[in-house]
Amino acid sequence: MLLSMHSIYKSFSGIPALQDVHFDLNPGEVHILAGENGAGKTTLVKILAGVHADYTGWIELDGREERFRSPHDAARKGISAIHQEMSLVGPLPIIDNIFLGRETTTRFPGGFFVDRRRQMTKARELCALLDLDIDLQRPAEEYPISIRTRIEIAKALALNARILIMDEPTSSLSIPEVEKLFQVATELKRRGTAIIYITHRMEEIYRIGDRITVLRDGHWIGTAPASGLPETELVRWLVGRDLQTPLLPRRRKRGKEYLRVERFSVAQPDAFSKRRDRWLVRHASFTVHSGEVLGIAGLQGSGNSALLAGIFGVWPSSVTGDIYLEGRPFEVRSPKWSIQHGLAHLTSDRQGTGLIPGLNITRNISLASLRQISPWGVLQQKKEIEMAARQVQSLAIRAASLTQEVQTLSGGNQQKVLLARWIEAHPRVFLLDEPTRGIDVGAKREIHALINHWKEEGIGIVLITSELQELIGLADRILVMHRGRITAEFTHEQATQEGILRAAMGNSWLN
Repeated sequence: MLLSMHSIYKSFSGIPALQDVHFDLNPGEVHILAGENGAGKTTLVKILAGVHADYTGWIELDGREERFRSPHDAARKGISAIHQEMSLVGPLPIIDNIFLGRETTTRFPGGFFVDRRRQMTKARELCALLDLDIDLQRPAEEYPISIRTRIEIAKALALNARILIMDEPTSSLSIPEVEKLFQVATELKRRGTAIIYITHRMEEIYRIGDRITVLRDGHWIGTAPASGLPETELVRWLVGRDLQTPLLPRRRKRGKEYLRVERFSVAQPDAFSKRRDRWLVRHASFTVHSGEVLGIAGLQGSGNSALLAGIFGVWPSSVTGDIYLEGRPFEVRSPKWSIQHGLAHLTSDRQGTGLIPGLNITRNISLASLRQISPWGVLQQKKEIEMAARQVQSLAIRAASLTQEVQTLSGGNQQKVLLARWIEAHPRVFLLDEPTRGIDVGAKREIHALINHWKEEGIGIVLITSELQELIGLADRILVMHRGRITAEFTHEQATQEGILRAAMGNSWLN
């Protein structure tokens, strides 16, 4: 046995996050760490990665008791982690991010110098392994989140880690990128690397996992071989009860037209001249009606996320085309302007463009509704607290208090805080980009129920989700994008995973 953790206990502000948890790991295996949001998974791996050193219990590595005092200490002993929250320094070149804090040095008379040539050779080998064709001298922030995720993996692999922790590594990857990651994991297993893998996706658990350990409410529930734990039993371990069929929104007759988009294009925000190769979206046209879910599918880089951001006013100077809200022309100006006119946009990058990590739960929830709680420009804190408390209870957000910093919440609870913010804005059109990313199986049902409720209230919804089964189940119609253009449209009855994938890869059914 490579690693074992015994009787681990950890609390925050006196509230237990882990209680008497046990975990072990063998060389050359993928051990799935599963549990609902707030179950304690991230806390456990942060203890192992040296982020949290103030816990009780003990850890054995190669049969010797260890206590990792810092991430650097854990890394020296062969443990590397890829956390949900990106650790890249945006303005730094990728090559410097990969070797940050552990630069390759060469001795020379009088001292050491950073050997850039050896670093570049190693970085290129790692990028080839991950099928990353990127400029290592460019700042990391210039690449989309899917590329930054694989840079994080390259950064971890640069340590030649014996134990690699992956916390939701595929949440921002396309289907081909996920397949590449699985190939990398298989190769690492062959080399004897042990992988702790956290995911909420059932298909990934059984595709890649050798063993499964489940935590619930900070307690160890069980460990079993993946081949010996049926999905129904796994769900029972996860949520403490049976979940029957997925809760998908009911179909209803759509109402009046809320949103019309005609020949809408989005250029690269930094493009000085709108050349054809600098367009993220080209001539997109569609409508959204009251009480309708319009799905927009596409592989990473297809333009679907840029389309929603463009409509919402993230880059007002980079868009062309016409938008109508309830039949009246709508000018793209800014997110603030869009909120005032009934649009809400849930971003797919909750850390980069969604939450404000240093603010507490209350302030993050109230950000889009300040006009409601600040008459004459004076913030009414009582109303703000009541608003946050209402949403924390309604969405079952797990937190010690409303004053807890949002960055200390689990990924799923952070996502619920973002949803709460937009619910309080009372939108007529909801632009949802990956609303269930990083959400556990129980919370997904809650989000599906919310979408059902919004439809019944007559809200128009535009939905992006990388999980095709979820998209087909939720959407009344589905548009598919490829390289910035809409290549197909399906009704709910026509949609199949095969057909959507074919259109997403460029096979068009449109004239």
